[in-house]
Amino acid sequence: MLKNRSWLYALTTATCLAGSSTHALADALPATNPFATESTLPYHAPRFDQIKDSDYQPAFMQGMSEQAAEINKIATNPESATFDNTIVALERSGRLLDRVQETFNGVYSANTNPALDKVQEAIAPLLSAHADAIYMNPALFARVQFLHARQDALGLNAEQKQVINIYYQAFIHSGAKLTDEEKAKLRTLNTQLSKLETQFQQKLLAATKAAALIVPDKTALAGLDDAALNQAATAAAGRNLNGKWLIALQNTTQQPIFSSMDDRATRQALFEHSWTRAEQGGANDTRDTIATIAQLRARKAALFGYSDYASYILSDQMASTPAQIHQFIGKMLPALAAKQKQEVTDLQAFIDQQNKKDGKDSFALQPWDWSYYADRLRKEKFHLDESQLKPYFELNRVLTDGVFFAANKLYGITFKRRTDIPVYNPDVMVFEVFDKDNSPLGLMYFDYFQRDNKNGGAWMSNFVGQSKLLDTKPVIYNVGNFAKPEKGQPALISYDDVVTMFHEFGHALHGLFAAQTYPILSGTAVARDFVEFPSQFNEHWSLEPTVLAHYAVNYKTGAPMPADLVKRLKESSSFDAGYRMGEIVSAAELDLDWHSLNASAPRQDVDVFEKNALSKMGLNTTDIPPRYRSSYFLHIWSNGYSAGYYAYLWTQMLCDDSYDWFVKHGGLTRENGQRFRDMILSRGHTQDYEPMFKAFYGKDPDIGPMLVSRGLTVKN
Repeated sequence: MLKNRSWLYALTTATCLAGSSTHALADALPATNPFATESTLPYHAPRFDQIKDSDYQPAFMQGMSEQAAEINKIATNPESATFDNTIVALERSGRLLDRVQETFNGVYSANTNPALDKVQEAIAPLLSAHADAIYMNPALFARVQFLHARQDALGLNAEQKQVINIYYQAFIHSGAKLTDEEKAKLRTLNTQLSKLETQFQQKLLAATKAAALIVPDKTALAGLDDAALNQAATAAAGRNLNGKWLIALQNTTQQPIFSSMDDRATRQALFEHSWTRAEQGGANDTRDTIATIAQLRARKAALFGYSDYASYILSDQMASTPAQIHQFIGKMLPALAAKQKQEVTDLQAFIDQQNKKDGKDSFALQPWDWSYYADRLRKEKFHLDESQLKPYFELNRVLTDGVFFAANKLYGITFKRRTDIPVYNPDVMVFEVFDKDNSPLGLMYFDYFQRDNKNGGAWMSNFVGQSKLLDTKPVIYNVGNFAKPEKGQPALISYDDVVTMFHEFGHALHGLFAAQTYPILSGTAVARDFVEFPSQFNEHWSLEPTVLAHYAVNYKTGAPMPADLVKRLKESSSFDAGYRMGEIVSAAELDLDWHSLNASAPRQDVDVFEKNALSKMGLNTTDIPPRYRSSYFLHIWSNGYSAGYYAYLWTQMLCDDSYDWFVKHGGLTRENGQRFRDMILSRGHTQDYEPMFKAFYGKDPDIGPMLVSRGLTVKN
């Protein structure tokens, strides 16, 4: 996942056009505040050795005040608008705000605390109002509009024209052409939404923590290995629950630990804690917040003349209408439904067989049974289970000898561990990245272990964005939520975790290879249904023979993964394909349904709405529930994926097409990697997406390779 990259955010984050110029001027920021001047660390990395929680809010206030003055100077310039005095000036504005916002966003998502929660609550509405003040400034828009109308006569290069077009569309998309009355309504809506989205994120984090399953009897955890039991005991002790065990929740509906839990009642209890985590009533119940967000978003879309929020959001995406997305998903539904039906039949038969063998009464398959019995069916079918694989997936080796190795083979880049760069948590590792000619490319932070004060899931974003104009190189972070080992023990991870590491590093490559002059076009500042393309493409290298052989080494013996085990891992890669794809499809359709409500629709009962939405999909959402329910769907209510969760499916198509191209042209080679870097990874948003992809692939996107790769059809 790419963190905090909605359509508007992607356009504004590089120049930080997201704050409030309507507040009183802030007091001058003291020189002792670490954000007052640009960091002197390599690549201007944040001064985490100096930054205190109390430094953020004053820096936000001063940053907004400074940018407000810069914007006013641009808008009131008596000289006629030029590219330099308007567009370049906009791109240069807000440097202090940029520093504090990008640092705060990273820490707040991965290492928050009550003090930072209060900062977020106070600042979010001010940032929203500041963005409104910029994009609804009529004098500023007049200058951008003037340049947009005359761009062909200005002697601009292609990147400069693209910058003008994106700014022009951003102004329109943000309300520049609305009437004064409509602008006032939009400001109110944006402020309300910013508060509610913050509330949702904070409620969900608290609800997820509170919904952890407390187990008083160790026998209820039969099947878990010593590492998992020790982790559960340590987690319980951390909450003063000595003598008990605590199973923390992951962000998804299903919990990875299910596959090891022998006790069916414990599985059911954990599933129900997961399923209802944010629906317990009281302060952390998110449903009221969700219903209000959905209503306000529909009203916002109506101000712009759109029938619903999905249509408003999708206007600049590669798939530009809800109808196009439904048509795309419709192409896979028949094969997906058939695959699910077969998987349910096979799994129920396996459950019946196991119970008969054990002399027990059988039972109907339930969601909390799926992972447990699917893991055993996979073991029987492929003679493979997670315990066989984990010794070959030690986190640090996967990173350096897998993720980094593949990047070196494809793109020639190298990595050097830096222990002199301060971090925001001791778990964080930092690496400097060097290009193929050994020139400095950027800096990368890796924060992989789960914490109670970290949002769920995995993501990538920047502390510093790339820009030739600002003379900055990328400072990027990857964040995960893997189980932390006991002190002195190796960090052994699942194959799913391995794929997550490759995925998030694919985002990182998109940021590292950015080569743009203007921040607004740089790296991952692209449409939601394009940004997940490089990350999902990079997943393919986790099973590539040369790469797998290099990192899949037994942590005790140093022996490579046996050829037979490799064969079984690859053969099993499409096992459960209907389940895994169905989880995502149902979540994507649920997202689209929420954001297809029109402004006149009544306030929704969240439970009723979700039940109706899931029942009409034509998929088995009873046995195969959505990856996220409405009440804990962080992606769409707070992380910029509203009406955009389908992007994971759309970009699977793009990435599988691209990998198919690689396979047909020699696979893992420097030549192929350089071509992908030159034509995709280094382009940012300097081109429109359709011609960019077509130039690389040679034709329009084709769903065929995706259906084969994801196990939904048989390859001829």
